[in-house]
Amino acid sequence: MATLKEVISCTSDYDPEALPVAKANEVIRSFINPVSGVEKLRVRAALGRVLAKDVVSPIDVPSHDNSAMDGYAVRNSDLGAGEPVTLTKIGTAYAGREFTGEVGRGECVRVMTGAVMPKNTDTVVIQEGVRVDGKRITIPAGQEIGQNRRLAGEDLKKGKPALKAGALLRPAEIGLIASLGIGEVSVRRRLKVAFFSTGDELVSVGKKLKAGEVYDSNRYTLWGMLTRLGCEVVDLGVVRDDPKKLEAAFRKAAALADAVVTSGGVSVGEADFTKQMMAKLGEVVFWKIAMRPGRPMAFGRIRARGKSAYLFGLPGNPVAVMVTFYHFVRGALLTMMGRCDTDLPLLRAKAATPMRKKPGRTEYQRGILELKNGEWSVRLTGAQGSGILRSMSEANCFVVLGHQQESVKAGDYVELMVMDGLV
Repeated sequence: MATLKEVISCTSDYDPEALPVAKANEVIRSFINPVSGVEKLRVRAALGRVLAKDVVSPIDVPSHDNSAMDGYAVRNSDLGAGEPVTLTKIGTAYAGREFTGEVGRGECVRVMTGAVMPKNTDTVVIQEGVRVDGKRITIPAGQEIGQNRRLAGEDLKKGKPALKAGALLRPAEIGLIASLGIGEVSVRRRLKVAFFSTGDELVSVGKKLKAGEVYDSNRYTLWGMLTRLGCEVVDLGVVRDDPKKLEAAFRKAAALADAVVTSGGVSVGEADFTKQMMAKLGEVVFWKIAMRPGRPMAFGRIRARGKSAYLFGLPGNPVAVMVTFYHFVRGALLTMMGRCDTDLPLLRAKAATPMRKKPGRTEYQRGILELKNGEWSVRLTGAQGSGILRSMSEANCFVVLGHQQESVKAGDYVELMVMDGLV
């Protein structure tokens, strides 16, 4: 297992005082590893879990050639090249109840969607395209061989992987596994994440505020974000700005969990005694990341009671907590879960209004994506201060303004990351 110092030494242009977002993620992804531990679950209980082993199909899907439409199964050799032909209907095939006879020349069989293709037939003509006169079925010219037919094994071949390890088991994957007749799957164990807020100014919900105090919202957003990822969460509450109390909290968290996420206490000035403590507990770096919001961040690994946990020390401002979580912590935790799809896609939309931006940092502005006159456009939620949590609540996307990008004019195209399903 590589040390953090070794990983950093392999990262070009590493500067902890001005670290680009991409470089920070490069260090994080190079340092962390998926957790061990696998359990077998019934298929329905595996929803939202990460597949630990490939699911290999025990059968062909579909198991037989079958009809993709309601219509008539015919022998393509009976069809006329450029003129209609009339065939004799000799029976009907239903889904789950096949036609057992043999189709001879000049004959056809009525088939329903999903029905096994009758013997000797290879083509299905949809029912809307024929003329019926009793058992005489007239088929127009222009049919193609093999049309409207699904071949055995067309979706999945027996013995081939149906799902790869690392896949998130969503409703579609649950249905796919069930379609193979498989009742249990191997999944990664749940990732255990401990979290807490730091600060003397924080007050729990339900208590009356005094001058200079604020309600601790960060633990609620952290709980929500971690829960949405499918983590097993351990809330360690609010820890005051006291070295002994902080050290005790970090030791407890490291012994309990695979990862520890904190908010507050990593800014310039605040981090002095935290750095000393981290040096005592493990290997941790303190970064000033070239981004807005969310400049200060700590990352590393801490140890206690013979166990270790990855540490993510996030800023204290509410929006900065969420932005740094989604753009650093989320992908790291998914990697630890064994997920193979950890990156979020970027889309493009037209800026409805100008957006101020300085080159030399990545900005994640909160936006509202909407369809106007048949085209997608995005506008900002308003004031973009890192303490304005309302901007996250009103937004449905992040407007991602790149490291070297400058201010944006109305009508320019910008990259964005939609929040639906994310936050």
